[in-house]
Amino acid sequence: MNKAEPAQSWFGPGSEATAAATEGDADTESRFGGLGSASGFSASGFDELQAEAASAPAGDSPDFFFQQARRLAQAGGNAFGRLYRAFLAARAALGLVLVATQVIAGFLGSPPPRWTLGLCLLYAAEALALWLLPRLQRGATARSLARVSSPQWWASIGLDLGLFGLLHAFDRLAGVNYGALFVLPVLMAGVLTPRLLALATAAVAALLMLAVSGWAVLEGADVGLRMTQAGLVGSGFFVVSLLASELASRLAREERAARGSMELARQQAQLNRLVIDEMQEGVLVVDRRGRVRAANPAARILLADAAPLAQQGVPGAPAMVRKAPFQLRGVPAWQPLEAAVEQAFTAGNWPELGRDISLSFASGWQRSLRLRMRFTRRREPNTTEDLCVLLIEDNRQVQARSQQEKLAAMGRVSAGIAHEIRNPLAAIDQANALLAEDLAEPRAQQLTRMVASNVQRLKRIVEDVLEVAPGAVPTPVPVDASTLVNETCLDWARTNQLAPGPLDPLSCIVPLQPLIVSFDPEHLRRVLVNLLDNALRHADPGPASVQVHLDSEASAAGPGWARLVIFNAGRPIAPEVERHLFEPFFSTRSRGSGLGLYICRELCERYGARIDYQRRHDEALPGNEFVLRLRLMPASSPANLI
Repeated sequence: MNKAEPAQSWFGPGSEATAAATEGDADTESRFGGLGSASGFSASGFDELQAEAASAPAGDSPDFFFQQARRLAQAGGNAFGRLYRAFLAARAALGLVLVATQVIAGFLGSPPPRWTLGLCLLYAAEALALWLLPRLQRGATARSLARVSSPQWWASIGLDLGLFGLLHAFDRLAGVNYGALFVLPVLMAGVLTPRLLALATAAVAALLMLAVSGWAVLEGADVGLRMTQAGLVGSGFFVVSLLASELASRLAREERAARGSMELARQQAQLNRLVIDEMQEGVLVVDRRGRVRAANPAARILLADAAPLAQQGVPGAPAMVRKAPFQLRGVPAWQPLEAAVEQAFTAGNWPELGRDISLSFASGWQRSLRLRMRFTRRREPNTTEDLCVLLIEDNRQVQARSQQEKLAAMGRVSAGIAHEIRNPLAAIDQANALLAEDLAEPRAQQLTRMVASNVQRLKRIVEDVLEVAPGAVPTPVPVDASTLVNETCLDWARTNQLAPGPLDPLSCIVPLQPLIVSFDPEHLRRVLVNLLDNALRHADPGPASVQVHLDSEASAAGPGWARLVIFNAGRPIAPEVERHLFEPFFSTRSRGSGLGLYICRELCERYGARIDYQRRHDEALPGNEFVLRLRLMPASSPANLI
C-alpha cells in the first residue's frame, strides 16, 4: 500500500508559519539571534509548514513545485542547530579519542595516571550524554550561549576550558601536550557566541596556557621555550576566534537573507493561490501519465457532471470533482481530455488559440470546452516535457463574451444612429401635425394619425436605445422601495383601467416599514412598469393573475437585499424563447421593439442589482416570475430619501 502524501498547497509554501521564522533577526546579543529554536531546534520554517499541511484535510493538492526546496530545508535545519549539534558530536568524538589514547598507552607499557584516565572518562561520558540525549539540549539557543551564567555555556564551553586546563596542568612536564585541545572550545565560542564572549574565551585559554607554562618554569623547565610556545599558541587562539566569528557572522547573514527570501516566496505563493483560485478559467497541471497534480475550483467544476443538480434544481454550490491529485484515465467522460493531453505530450506543442473538445457524461449532460496548453521548461531546447498546464474554458462563456463584445459595439453604433434619427423624426412629427390641420377628408386624417402613431413608436425606440447607450451613469440615491412600488402599482392600475375589488387582476404586497435601496427612482419605476406590462400581457384572465411582492433578505456580510417579485399566472415560456429573454431586439410580438427586458437588465446592472427569470411550480397557481434583487442601504443612509 502506498503511503498517502501529506496534504499541502500546490501554489508554494503559503502558511503563516514561516512568518515567525523572521522574528528576532535584529537581535544584537548574538549573530544567530532569532534563528535558534528554544526547544530542540526545529529544522526550518518548512518544518512548520509541513506540520500545518499534515493537519490539513486529506485530499488537498500537494505542493509539487516546492518539494525539492522543502526536502533540502528539512535535511539541513537552521544554522545554529546544525552547528551546535556538530560541535556536540565533535566533543563526543574527542572524548572517545582521549579515552582510547589512555587505554592504548597503557597497553603499550606507559600507563597514564589514574586521575588523567578518570578525567578523560568523565569528559567522554558528559560529552556523549549531551550529544545523545535531546532533553539535555533543551534551552540551548543563541541567547542562552551568549551569557556566561547560562548552564548550557558551562555544560559545553566552560567544561572544556576547565577540564582541558586540568589535563594540561597535571601533565605539564610530560611529553603529551593537552594545550591543543583548547582549540575546540575557542572555535565553538567563536562560532556560536557573540564576538566579545568569543574573544574572552580565547583569552581564558591563552591565560591557562601561560599559567601552566609559568608553573612548569618554576619547576625547572626552560623559560624561553615554554613561554614562547604558550605565547604563540595563545595568539593562535585569538586568530582562530576572530576567523570563526567572522565566518559565523557571514553564515548568519546568509541565513537571514534566505529567511527573507522565503518570506517573499510565501507572500508570492499566497498571491498566486488567491489569483488562480479566483480565476473564472479552469487551470489543471497534468503530467505525462495523465495524473492531475493540481486543479483550481473552476477546473473542478468544468470536469464535474452537473446534470443531477440541474435536474433536481438544487441551489447552492455547483458540482465539483474531488481535489487533486487524481487520474484522468479510467473516467469515460474525460477520455477526450486524456487523449488531448497525450497528443500534446507526443507532439510537444499545441495551437496557441487552443482546440475544442466535448465531454459526454453518463447522465447525458454534455459540456463543450476550449482547451489551451502551456508546457514547462519551454526555454530548454530538445527537452522532454514532464508537466503541462491546461487552461480550460466553457465554450458557452466564450460565446457569451463574444456576444457581449458584439452587443457593446452594436450599442455604440445604435446610439449614434439614434442621435441622427431624432432630429429628422421631430421634423416629420411637426410636419405631420401641420398637415393634419389642413386636411378635412376622413381618409387623409386616418393617414396622418397613422403617421403620428408610428412616429411616437419610433421616438420610444430612440429613447430606449439612448437610455442604455454608453455614457454617464446616474448616481444612485436612497429610495424607499416600499413607497415607490406601492405608488407605481396604483398609478399603473389606473392607467390600465383595472377596477379594484375581488376580481382585480393585480395583487400588490409590500412591507409596512421602509426598505431603503440604492437606485434611481425613475429608473426603478420604469423597470417595474415594463415588467407589469409584460406580466399583464401574458397572464391568464382571473383575479390576482398579476402579483407584486416585496420583502427583504438578510445577509451576514452587509445590509442585505430587497427582493421584488413580479408574477403572472400563465403558460411557461418556451425554452427557445427563455434563452433570449434579455437579449436586445428579441421580441415575440410583431410590433415589439425587443428592448424592454434588455433595458431592465441593463438598468439593474448599473445599480448593482440583479434580475432573473424563473418558473413558479405551484399546484394552485403556476406561472412565471421575474425576481429583482436590489441592494439595501445601511440604516444611516436615508438622509436624502426620495
